[in-house]
Amino acid sequence: MCGIVAYIGKREAYPILVKGLQRLEYRGYDSAGVAMINAKGTLNVYKKKGKVAELVDFAKDKDISGNIGIGHTRWATHGEPNDVNSHPHYSETKDMVLIHNGIIENYAAIKAGLIKRGHKFLSQTDTEVLAHLIEDIQLHENIKMGHAVQAALRQVIGAYAIVVIDKNDPDTLVAAKKGSPMVIGIGKDDFFVASDASPIIEYTKNVVYLEDEQVAILRRDKDIKIRNLKDKEITPYVQELTLELESIEKGGYDHFMLKEIYEQPRSVKDSMRGRLIASEGYIKMGGIEDHERKFEKAKRIIFIACGTSWHAGLVGEYLFEELARVPVEVEYASEFRYRNPVIYPEDIVIAISQSGETADTLAAVEMAKSKGATVLGVCNVVGSSIARATDGGSYTHAGPEIGVASTKAFTAQVTVLTLMALHMAKVRGTLKESRYRQLLYEMEAIPEKIEEVLKLNDQLREIAYKYKDSRNALYLGRGVSFPVALEGALKLKEISYIHAEGYPAAEMKHGPIALIDEEMPVFVIATKGANYEKVVSNIQEVKARKGKITAVVTQGDTEVKGMADDVIEIPETDELLVPLIAVIPLQLLSYHIAVMRGCNVDQPRNLAKSVTVE
Repeated sequence: MCGIVAYIGKREAYPILVKGLQRLEYRGYDSAGVAMINAKGTLNVYKKKGKVAELVDFAKDKDISGNIGIGHTRWATHGEPNDVNSHPHYSETKDMVLIHNGIIENYAAIKAGLIKRGHKFLSQTDTEVLAHLIEDIQLHENIKMGHAVQAALRQVIGAYAIVVIDKNDPDTLVAAKKGSPMVIGIGKDDFFVASDASPIIEYTKNVVYLEDEQVAILRRDKDIKIRNLKDKEITPYVQELTLELESIEKGGYDHFMLKEIYEQPRSVKDSMRGRLIASEGYIKMGGIEDHERKFEKAKRIIFIACGTSWHAGLVGEYLFEELARVPVEVEYASEFRYRNPVIYPEDIVIAISQSGETADTLAAVEMAKSKGATVLGVCNVVGSSIARATDGGSYTHAGPEIGVASTKAFTAQVTVLTLMALHMAKVRGTLKESRYRQLLYEMEAIPEKIEEVLKLNDQLREIAYKYKDSRNALYLGRGVSFPVALEGALKLKEISYIHAEGYPAAEMKHGPIALIDEEMPVFVIATKGANYEKVVSNIQEVKARKGKITAVVTQGDTEVKGMADDVIEIPETDELLVPLIAVIPLQLLSYHIAVMRGCNVDQPRNLAKSVTVE
């Protein structure tokens, strides 16, 4: 969740650190800080609660020189957000500083031992304890910083991505990780370290992704050295980034979220590209072909995910059960990993994560693997931890998603899950050829239909204005549109801070109907399909209690139009594919309401893009 950036080389570090932290702002944070060692060997640390801009303002009249440095944006876990708890954190002598993403679970016991040895702590964080521990080991054992980091991390329980610098060794930067992402960029005369590739792509495309319990020693004018915690040397695997700089810029849009909503025709098409050719009745899923036999024999599929990815998994449940006729369970990874779930070797577990770094989902993957199940991943980030930990799977090819509230990630995930369900149905022989072909053609048409929905932006802005001051909202859907209702409600609450709930439309009578009055906006997915008449009845129940109805309907619908306050007409498509289109207007409504309320759309409070801690 926190953002890490570091540099060692011949350039000035501070501009690289600040630009890197700005690129990492989408991860979510409440404070920011930097540390540099200047040419005289002085270690300067500057940190502030708030945004990177406040840090820059604070440091503008200070010594920011030096060509080695570390930077950090903190999302608070241990200790409230304030200047003292911000990173970087000093060691006891203040010669060494450390930045950290993750949680040190046994920090209290380590801290107690250090206090007995005379250490004094300034913050409430677990991170400061690790800084003290590394230095304590280094001084008592008279070893180099890299070996001290290895020894300290052997005592640590928890997750971490850390970077350490020491003014007594200004030509060395040490980085290590376990359970939190870290990438090292290799330049011509320098090294870059970051939580993800976005701060690095401007300078180099050659990167090394650290694996768990690996420590990288980066020395000026030397080759990268990587060792594990057992002091075994690891040969670095250098990869080339495919990320492009322009893909992480706003490109003329007011917010990343709006840009990413408008990118969905392309991201859905890219997620199908090379995988679907309707005219040939062709679906090719390279990442799962080695597991076709298991797909054919599978008796159960388990989706594990969090947040928006969990909603995509719910859509997948309808798709796999309807098309491939296999039972599906959809699990919150955060709950699944702490149960003792019944998992059989014949099960297929599919982990869904935009970042591929979600801590709970990654832990659930490891649990499922330990039980002998086949574990596949659906991720957006190439080389991410979940992509590397699973037996196979598929990338979504949505491109970088910077806005904290997922938009194009959801539709890309649903696209890939739909292809997987169709592929599995073909392998299992559960779908008539005519129906299979029909769905392939419908899938190919989805990007163009999303383009049509995006043309409704002005109408959606007008509807948003009506509800910008609402305190609550209800979203209703049935069948495969129920997860869309959940996703619509999540988008609204995430970025506008309006309380919203998604419900199966029929369940409204079992409680939520008590909340409906003339002040309650109700958003209903009421497209043509098997449940249409039932949804119409649910709308009538809301209207009878003076609720305000905004309905997403199929183009040409007249019945719902006669009873709803507003209707949003979307192109007709197969009922199973409605989520890919119906979610678009809900995303835009949430966006416009949040903007009208003056909310920080791309960086909503208390949220992080990639949840890499429990």
